Order: sequence, then C-alpha cells, then structure tokens
Amino acid sequence: MRFFNRFSLSRDMGIDLGTANTLVYVSGKGIVLEEPSVVALERHTEEVIAVGKEAKLLLGRAPENIEALRPLKDGVIADFEATEAMLKEFVRRVYEGSPLVHPRMVIGIPSGVTKVERRAVMEAAVQAGAREVDLIEEPIAAAIGAGLPVAEPTGNMIVDIGGGTTEVAVISSQGKVLSESVRIAGDELTQAIVNRIKKEHKLSIGEVTAENIKFRLASLYSSDRQEQTMEVRGLHILSGLPKTINISESEVRGFIAEPINNIVDAVKRTLEQTPPDLAADIIDRGIMLAGGGAMLRGLDTLIAHETGVVTHIAAEPLKCVVLGTGRVLEDKELDRVFCDRSLLT
Repeated sequence: MRFFNRFSLSRDMGIDLGTANTLVYVSGKGIVLEEPSVVALERHTEEVIAVGKEAKLLLGRAPENIEALRPLKDGVIADFEATEAMLKEFVRRVYEGSPLVHPRMVIGIPSGVTKVERRAVMEAAVQAGAREVDLIEEPIAAAIGAGLPVAEPTGNMIVDIGGGTTEVAVISSQGKVLSESVRIAGDELTQAIVNRIKKEHKLSIGEVTAENIKFRLASLYSSDRQEQTMEVRGLHILSGLPKTINISESEVRGFIAEPINNIVDAVKRTLEQTPPDLAADIIDRGIMLAGGGAMLRGLDTLIAHETGVVTHIAAEPLKCVVLGTGRVLEDKELDRVFCDRSLLT
C-alpha cells in the first residue's frame, strides 16, 4: 500500500516538449528533468543509442553508423518514432524504470498546430506510457508559469520564444483572446548565423558552433562596454581546409536582424488586433517575455522601443511552459478551463 501511495501521489507529469529542450514536471515534486530534445540512432537498425545530453554531444560529431537528430521541428513532431523513443526514455528516467506507472500527461504545444500535429503528440505520449493526455497551448502555459493573473478580467500579453516557434498571445478572464504563432525562433537565429558566416566569410560551421556564437555574442543593442569578439573555426569553402576567423557582436547583430524583426512584427500585429480596453491593460501591465529567446540581450529593450509598451522578462524564462503545465496538474480550475482534453486509456 505504501508503494502504491508513493506513486499515486506523484505520477502525473507536465511536459514542455520543446524543439530544443524537453522539461518534465512531476506533481508534488516540481521539475525533475531538463534534457536536450535529441536522439541518437544506429542507422541500420534504428536502435536508440543515446537520448538527451548524451545524444546532443554527437550532433555534428557522430560516426557514420550513428545518426544524431532532433525529432521535433518548429515545435511539432518531425520524426514520430524518435519522439516516442525519447519520451519513453524520459519517462523511464523520471520513474526509475517502474513498469507500474502510467501517468497522466499535460503537454504544451504551439497554438498554431494542426489537428494532425496534435494527434501525433498525443499518440507519441500514449505509446510512451501515458494513461491520459491533455494538451495546453504553450503561450497559455507560459503565462501561467510566468505568474500572470490569467484568471482576472484584465489583459495580459505573453511572448514565448522557444527553439522552433514564437508564440504571442493576449489572455484575459481565463481565456485566450487572440494569438499568433510564427515558426521563427531560436533555431532560425542559429541558422541565420550559419548562413551569413558561409556567405560573408566563406566559412562552413556546424549547428553547435553557431549556437555557441549566439549564446556568447548575440545582442540587439550596442552598449557602452567594450564589444566582445570570438574566434570561430570551420572549413573554408574555397580551399576545403580548416580556417579560423574573428567575429564581433555587431556582426552577429546583423546576422540575426531579419528573424528578430519578424518576431517583433508578430508582437506588433497582435497588439494592433487587441481590443482597446485590453490594450490599455497591457500598456499598464507591460508585455511578458518567456522562453529561451527572452534571454537574448536587449530583446526586451527592442520590443519596448518598437511597441511603446514596457517589456519584462519572466523570472525563469526557460521554465515558464513546464511550470505552467505543473500548475495545471495541481489546480483543478486551471485544468478545467485551459486543457484540451482527450481521454486515452
């Protein structure tokens, strides 16, 4: 009986199934897992070699017989079998391999996904061991996780910038008033860096190198401090030989300008469509940024400058969606209002 009670109290899971990272919240315990959304497979047998951090180490460095891949693209499942295998492994880690636990899962999904894409997420979760799957739109989960008063009759704007999508939403009185989902986010910024370095420096670099550049040098406003530079190594396209170059913050700012402008435009379009009274609330309360993209230096300042609305960064931007799914697990009223329920037994 003690064994049963231990799992019955803590088996339900909230999941941020992200393009870049997957986070898991267990009811009564909090966040118990944060891993890259990466799977490594043996090419011929498709056997899973590694999942999460171990698999990410193989991106761009795997031998011929192993393929390291991200099974989600633009916030949705691109490889169903790999996603299923990844979820199964994460569930196994959370519950230490116990075959007796079949959790209810609340999973965050982009607001713009199709019915087919929703069904793919639900089926992957069921195959991974879920007894019940509920879906919640990521901007709503992010708003709840960021502590916005979504139950009050006031306008709240959330901008959740993940790896594959940027979600912009206005929420009021336990409901979504309007939203926009654009498939431009962290991955687009990384690819923009790869493309521009290839074009301007004739240097071919990998995804991991481009991500390091983004984390170290990406900024959206110049500052009084001395500009940082970084040595970048890759293959020179013309000679085919290794080469090292130096790039600066200002260069990277130019590299990512177009996708950043597209994100800002989505925020402005949503504001323009917001009913006047709710827009007035947003002007008073400000815009909230969540997701990994919220941590780009100067993004809050840029959005505030472009919209005229003060912009805040959530206390834990990377964890807002999974914290929101966790609150839904533990709050029956939020669960009733916000979950897209489909019982699968």
